[in-house]
Amino acid sequence: MNKNTVLAWATWIMIFVGMGMIALGAFKYDEVAGYGFAAVGVGFFAIAWVFNALKGRV
Repeated sequence: MNKNTVLAWATWIMIFVGMGMIALGAFKYDEVAGYGFAAVGVGFFAIAWVFNALKGRV
């Protein structure tokens, strides 16, 4: 596996974890903790976007 393949796998893993965090915030937690989970999920999407942008440049 080269660097681009590792970044691609990391991107997909971060997307799935981000979706899971947003789902936890939306469906499991009804109080303030749900907002925190959703915010962390959006943060995972942002990091995945950076990993995707780095493919081919590292």
